Amino acid sequence: MDLQTIYAAIGFLLAAYSVIGNDSVQTLGTFIASNTRVFKWYWLWAATSLVLVFTLVYGWHINDGDISYGRLEKIPPVTFQWYHAAAPAVLVLLTRIGIPVSTTFLVLSVFASTVILEKVLVKSVVGYGVAAMAAYGLWMIMGHFINEKFNTVKKGTRAFWRTAQWLSTGFLWFTWLSHDMANIAVYLPRQVPVDILAGVLAILVFWLGFIFYTHGGKIQNIVLEKTGSRFIRSATIIDCVYALILWYFKELNSIPMSTTWVFVGILTGRELAIATVHRENYKFGYVFPIIGRDFMKMIIGLSVSVAIVLSVHYIFMPQAVN
Repeated sequence: MDLQTIYAAIGFLLAAYSVIGNDSVQTLGTFIASNTRVFKWYWLWAATSLVLVFTLVYGWHINDGDISYGRLEKIPPVTFQWYHAAAPAVLVLLTRIGIPVSTTFLVLSVFASTVILEKVLVKSVVGYGVAAMAAYGLWMIMGHFINEKFNTVKKGTRAFWRTAQWLSTGFLWFTWLSHDMANIAVYLPRQVPVDILAGVLAILVFWLGFIFYTHGGKIQNIVLEKTGSRFIRSATIIDCVYALILWYFKELNSIPMSTTWVFVGILTGRELAIATVHRENYKFGYVFPIIGRDFMKMIIGLSVSVAIVLSVHYIFMPQAVN
């Protein structure tokens, strides 16, 4: 086995863990929070694993072996170097201490040109703004009809909301995977053989089980500290809004974007709207530290990502060429 294959294998394993361990909490965090007291972790694992297997196999089938759903069109294959494997290693480290880093920034940008990096950044910032404004407007309206600070779902309608949440989570999980799988597929052949596809599925299902077993890990705190995120109705609405925004940007063009920024944007707009409508018992003084911490963590993650990417392009890559 040559060095390039070793670098690709290490990068894939680390990226697989980081994508499932860091990014999947954006989509499954509310699902975990609202179901962990009702269902055993392995039932949640089984359900999400079925969606994962379907999404990858379906994408592999309709895209001639490409499991990235065309997200790597503007990122050509490269000769793997050590720094391609180092990028997801840094991501794993930051994930372990609870910083929501964009996998797209840190992993894909190492493979892309600085022009593509700029487009990814612009699309992600726009995604954050659109998500925050859409969430603020929606929850401003809903805030006059329901108070998500309390679990006011009646017993007779809980089965409906539970079913709705599982369906919305399935749609969100499918949409998110068809976008973020590029962060893993970049370490694989563009046309993945059947045997490699089977191995990829086995590894991702394993990591997914680990995430459910640990109830999301430290990064789950970003979800748990938000108002009513454990309530099935709130979780369902968050998942639906997130899925629709991701679907819109996914269909807009093939440029990858940070789904982390979109997710945090939704939570930010939602918290501000709840505080606006229910200002008598939910003060802005409580909200701003929460969204401020989330934003600072994103900026730290972005700064680390940009530093690594610029180092690769302007320090290590010229040496590799020479």
